[in-house]
Amino acid sequence: MLRRLAISGTLAVVSLTVIAIAPASTAAPPTLKGTDGPSFTISLKRNAKAVKSLSAARYTFVISDKSSRHGFTLEQVKGGKWEKNLAPVSFVGAKTKTVALRTGKWKFYCPAHEDDMFGFFTVK
Repeated sequence: MLRRLAISGTLAVVSLTVIAIAPASTAAPPTLKGTDGPSFTISLKRNAKAVKSLSAARYTFVISDKSSRHGFTLEQVKGGKWEKNLAPVSFVGAKTKTVALRTGKWKFYCPAHEDDMFGFFTVK
């Protein structure tokens, strides 16, 4: 925008430039919903669909632990080594944890029944 201003009998030209600066991204990480129990079941879903593949990024895991006999552990089994118990076996209720998932193969399982209650997904 160009404006002409009279200043003390002198003509001055003032140019105003407006620059819009986008704020840094403050979007929350995507949510993954994990469930274990009450029977011998365990699942991990995103938008109500079973997780099979994800992009490397930060994710918020919301775990619904429905039995004191089960738990929810997350482990990177290929492409690195990382393991975290997101809901211990004796716990019943909801737990939330944000995790940075790196490229590789991941496993989620019940630590008390790992041979029967588990699932895998890949991160690309």
